[in-house]
Amino acid sequence: MNAAVATAKQMPFVGGGQMRQPNELDLRRIVRQLEKRARYRYVMPLVDACENGYRIQSPCCSRNVDAGGGIIDIAWLEYDMALDVWMLYRKEHALGRWQFHVQAQRLSEVMDCLIRDPARVFWQ
Repeated sequence: MNAAVATAKQMPFVGGGQMRQPNELDLRRIVRQLEKRARYRYVMPLVDACENGYRIQSPCCSRNVDAGGGIIDIAWLEYDMALDVWMLYRKEHALGRWQFHVQAQRLSEVMDCLIRDPARVFWQ
């Protein structure tokens, strides 16, 4: 099962071997990781490139957030080049805002938090 992907422009490398965000390589890594998620594996999340990162959306299968089952925000991944860290945010749907969840040096670390989601703060 593949997630739908919005393509990002190919960005050049910057100092230290880092790539600018968003970029096609990390976008595809995120899509592959989402296939391993623990919850709502039967829906196809959407991954959109946005400034400095990626926004993940999905149909609302539980109807907890959107009774009509529409597309809702799941997570926002942001790369802070100055700090060389990935930050993961979750959508606080009741207030309509993003809430910081965790940060890590590696994309795989924040993705692991997102795909496991033991407290069900992302895949509601």
